[in-house]
Amino acid sequence: MLLMNPHPDYRRPLTAADADLVSDMAAEQAQSFVAVEAEGGATPLRPLSGLAHALGLARLDVKDEASRMGLGSFKALGGAYAVTRLVLAEAERRLQRSLGPADLADDAVRAVASGITVACATDGNHGRSVAWGAARAGCRCVIFVHAGVSAARAAAIAALGAEVVRVEGAYDDSVVHAARACETQGWLLVSDTSWSGYERTPGLVMQGYTVLVAEALAVLIRPPTHVFVQAGVGGLAAAVAARLETMFGQARPCLVVVEPERAACLFESVRQGCSSRIPQQEPTVMAMLECYEPSLVAWRILTRCADAFMTIPDEAAVEVMNRLARPGGGDPPIVAGESGGAGLAGLIQVCRDDRAREALRLDDAARVLVINSEGATDRQRYLELVGLAPEAVCELGEPR
Repeated sequence: MLLMNPHPDYRRPLTAADADLVSDMAAEQAQSFVAVEAEGGATPLRPLSGLAHALGLARLDVKDEASRMGLGSFKALGGAYAVTRLVLAEAERRLQRSLGPADLADDAVRAVASGITVACATDGNHGRSVAWGAARAGCRCVIFVHAGVSAARAAAIAALGAEVVRVEGAYDDSVVHAARACETQGWLLVSDTSWSGYERTPGLVMQGYTVLVAEALAVLIRPPTHVFVQAGVGGLAAAVAARLETMFGQARPCLVVVEPERAACLFESVRQGCSSRIPQQEPTVMAMLECYEPSLVAWRILTRCADAFMTIPDEAAVEVMNRLARPGGGDPPIVAGESGGAGLAGLIQVCRDDRAREALRLDDAARVLVINSEGATDRQRYLELVGLAPEAVCELGEPR
């Protein structure tokens, strides 16, 4: 299903606060952090010329986040960045001096960090990023996971030194648990979703995500005409949309937000005309996108900057996982997790529908950017859905 943005705020300027979140200064600060953490290494932008030809497009590129900082997803850019910023801010307050990411190794900063506990709720990837950031900063970390988070994803978080707390319900229920625990225990909540009165830290998370936009545009000879980006609560989609709006204004690429049919909280909110929590349904295979209420900041941005919202069935996500693992037309093999290829799945669905394609002006001159937002963060699940181990897919792309 495709819905062109009908919201009254569509194409209106971002609010001053939201524009500041993704300003040039904010984006540069996030890039400086990643340069320290990842030794300046950007994730690859992979051209899919064969698939572009098959879909009748001029160009198709995938920003492949599967190798991001060794954590397997774009989330590494957000949670860890926010933890670092929060820890350094508290250390600056106590030590009365300016600090940067490299100062995390300073003994005085480590002493401050040792008394801090950060916590969040997660579907898997955000919690892993927060745990990684906490381990690097030297602070304690508690991660709340809901019933749908696989044992493998929970174990990956625990392996980074975090305490993992399993709670009943879905992702949105675990968000409530985490917020209550932080309030009662005096911990720092590092959520990737926002609500009234809680926007600064999710804003930092979104700032981290802008790094992948800068990296992609630095490689592309010409900017994309279209961007298809998946959404859970909407943080990644909003960060991409707002950054493109800031950089290109009215000439920005057409941005399409893609969600699972079974967890389309942004799609339904736009259709209803207001941010809404939707009823929980049968779990979607796209576990990292299984969210039932939009982030307040993301909602505010996407109503202005997203051109369209669409939903895809689980089968489309699995089809893309397999298509990327066994590509044709000379394209490189790519390991995409259950949620990783959702944006590409949305693009393929649109290309199969003449009316949708026409509505988005997706013609043979279109240059499309999509994001592989995660690799095989649950190896066993990937093997079940693709029939190949992740390492076997990687071997397919090695020169012989």
